[in-house]
Amino acid sequence: MMKTAETLTASPPEKRAIPRSIWALGFVSMLMDISSEMIHALLPIYMVAVLGTSVLAVGLIEGIAEATASIVKVYSGALSDKLGKRKLLAILGYGLGALSKPVFPLAGTLGWLVGARFIDRVGKGIRGAPRDALVADITPPELRGAAYGLRQTLDTIGAFLGPLLAIGLMWLTANHFQTVFWIAVLPAFLAVWVLAVFVKEPEQPPVGKQRRALLSKEALKRLGANYWWIVGVGVVFTLARFSEAFLILRASEAGLEPMWAPMVMVVMGVAFSLSAYPAGALSDRVGRLSMLAVGMLLLVAADLVLAFAPGMGGLVLGVALWGFHMGFSQGLFGALIADSAPAELRGTAFGFFHLLTGVALLLASVLAGLLWDMTGYRGTFVFGAVFAALTLMGLWLMQRRKILGIR
Repeated sequence: MMKTAETLTASPPEKRAIPRSIWALGFVSMLMDISSEMIHALLPIYMVAVLGTSVLAVGLIEGIAEATASIVKVYSGALSDKLGKRKLLAILGYGLGALSKPVFPLAGTLGWLVGARFIDRVGKGIRGAPRDALVADITPPELRGAAYGLRQTLDTIGAFLGPLLAIGLMWLTANHFQTVFWIAVLPAFLAVWVLAVFVKEPEQPPVGKQRRALLSKEALKRLGANYWWIVGVGVVFTLARFSEAFLILRASEAGLEPMWAPMVMVVMGVAFSLSAYPAGALSDRVGRLSMLAVGMLLLVAADLVLAFAPGMGGLVLGVALWGFHMGFSQGLFGALIADSAPAELRGTAFGFFHLLTGVALLLASVLAGLLWDMTGYRGTFVFGAVFAALTLMGLWLMQRRKILGIR
């Protein structure tokens, strides 16, 4: 990260200084995550136990869904640069996500579930890069780590409130999946309303010559060496962090009843939300790469615990470590992209980052499912630990390349 004189002399970031629209974006993410996680915390168990789907198929479906979102992010990010209208695309994306939610309780076959998941991820793809770029547009540079961390924290609060609601509703409805899926529709539409009313987008400069053909070779070159190093490390990291669906399946292997399976996401979400803002705010002061290195070490520890620690105690510890590693990585990658990309290409930068890491997630999820079917859960988590260690090597190389000014 390049440090200007203004950045070095800026006062330490404080939560109250973060713009109100960032808080609103955080609540939008929280509401949509409550909706999504009420469904997704139950979906792997529903597909395997009720519909008879294989674990490999779960990994393939999850990977394709996330890869679809990542591909769409490239075009939505570039379009948000060209139009200078990030909020409009975010509303479209969140709206599609909300419209997909009623399909889950109506679906009677695996095909319908796959279709709903696909539509939901297209919506995520449309909103992801414009929203991430909008955070950078709204926030002063010296507060970016804190802003991305705050949005991620609120997002993650939704990620554990959703499973908690799912557990309570599964108990109240005697494990009636469809009822839980219907109730999950409500917060999704509320999220769209909050975004439309409370998020204020700063005016963008008129579309100029530099905003044409944003997916051209020239535009990719203009993103610079810093950006591509960050993307490369992000891709290797993503190979280590396959879909969280495998955490739920690991809980099932440990003997956790289906009604309590969402507790996995609760434990992960609490750890994630407790660490995301502090990690982001601290990265504004001590550097992003140091915080990311902590995140990678936490991921290695999580994978090894999930692979080898016995019983429910090992499961809880492993899932909590997984959540802490997400807090020390997700928002920081967003801040690094915002730091390194030209302002007029931020949407494109986030789009390509999400595309390449999405392809990596597809590969990671398929390999994780294949290893699980062939060797059991231990092979899957050892595979993750190996790639997390490789990510640490990538961070070390970035530290060594001091000429880039990344720290």
